[in-house]
Amino acid sequence: MAIITLTAADGSEVQFYDELKAAGAMKDVYFSLNRDYVVAFYRNPADAAVEERLSVITGIYRERIFNQAGGDYWKKVFCWPTTTVKYREYIGVVVPFYSDDFFFKYGSRNEDMLGIKGREKEGKWFTSPSNRSKYLDPRELGNWLQQLKICIMIARGVRRMHAAGLAHSDLSYKNILIDPSSGRACLIDMDGLVVPGKFPPDVVGTPDFIAPECVMTAHLKRDDPARKLPSIATDEHALAVLIYMYLLLRHPLRGDKCHDLNDTQHDDELAMGAQALFIEHPTDDSNRVRPENIKPAELPWKDPALIPYTITGPYLTELFQRAFIDGLHKPAARPTADEWERALVKTVDLLQPCANKSCEQGWYVFSNQTQPICPFCNTPFVGKLPVLNLYSSHAQGNFRPDNHRLMVYSGQSLFVWHTNRDIYPNEKLNDAQKKRVGYFVLHDNNWLLVNEGMPDLLDVKTKTPVPIGGNIALTDGLQLLLSKESDGRLVIVQMVGE
Repeated sequence: MAIITLTAADGSEVQFYDELKAAGAMKDVYFSLNRDYVVAFYRNPADAAVEERLSVITGIYRERIFNQAGGDYWKKVFCWPTTTVKYREYIGVVVPFYSDDFFFKYGSRNEDMLGIKGREKEGKWFTSPSNRSKYLDPRELGNWLQQLKICIMIARGVRRMHAAGLAHSDLSYKNILIDPSSGRACLIDMDGLVVPGKFPPDVVGTPDFIAPECVMTAHLKRDDPARKLPSIATDEHALAVLIYMYLLLRHPLRGDKCHDLNDTQHDDELAMGAQALFIEHPTDDSNRVRPENIKPAELPWKDPALIPYTITGPYLTELFQRAFIDGLHKPAARPTADEWERALVKTVDLLQPCANKSCEQGWYVFSNQTQPICPFCNTPFVGKLPVLNLYSSHAQGNFRPDNHRLMVYSGQSLFVWHTNRDIYPNEKLNDAQKKRVGYFVLHDNNWLLVNEGMPDLLDVKTKTPVPIGGNIALTDGLQLLLSKESDGRLVIVQMVGE
């Protein structure tokens, strides 16, 4: 097999086999000799605008993201092109090969009856309840905690893009690889990024993820000032749709309302555009999903009456309302990627493991009700459970509630971002900050907090310090000072359950 050797734009040597290995909508893909990168050539001959955009994406924007604090982290989140090459009249991008985690290890059930073992784990495989229940090998599916982690990585990646002034333009489950078994996600097709005001998008997006304002104006010419093209605001719509679909396995706008009986294409344009309506809208039920139209393999996920979006907890519920009610037709009202990331992180702190060891999702948001029940398998919670309500200092001795709670379970960890409001669990954490500073355990029917790394831990009412290596029993109303730092936190324990 012939080997082609080229000199890339950054001066490096690029070698690949002259064998087409994959073909996308716009590019043809060739593998390097060691399969550590691929070269993807655009099918159309390169023009100056495309070359300039790719030069900026692989140059200055790549440097700004990867050569800053936390740059190594972004290598896990983005499959970012490293340089460009020219071959005859065609331009190609050199892109790192995907991690092994993003290829199916087991594939489908019954000894991989669909023959997907070794194929890429596009997100769309995992947002279909029938795919999950009928076809995919259970070892590929992960659980609800891992789905939340996937959403955090996606939101974090989008947040970083937007902070750099970039928009993805085609944010969808087609352009995101995920690994539910580890909770990882990777954004791909980064060479199509939009630089607002300088480099317009090559594509308008993937159906189901295109913002309503883009659908409504798609009939206009691209240079028409009324035409709405992909931007940061349209990414924010797509991100909300992705998070909803990964957590609830259904589309937020695809209900059973019919807009045009005689023209299915026009009906779809209205449903995703001018007449787009949240299927769980609180005051307009005209786009509800009818139970009689749901296939057994799609239950319970496809029926919002069985698994409403509110099971995602208070932080995500608020953002879904802003995304699909307030901001559906008002782009400025949509939650930002940063808001999604923060809400997702706080939601992980509300999780409780399901008591049913056979529960497919394994985890659920613990509602502060008298009798909490897992929404996925209907197993009730039994017993008493501590909830830590977090407060942070804003002035000497003055603590205010942070609207942040931490659910306790045996083995649950406490980290520095729980003890200090100024520390946030993102790509900037150093190795020391990643270590837990305490953990919780149920011992002799008492919940204990074991101190591993909090030198200031103090029982506020009794003024009793809890030394590192020591522990303290959690009781209703207990006040614990976690840190004396300027942004240190105080927690008040609330016992819930029977």
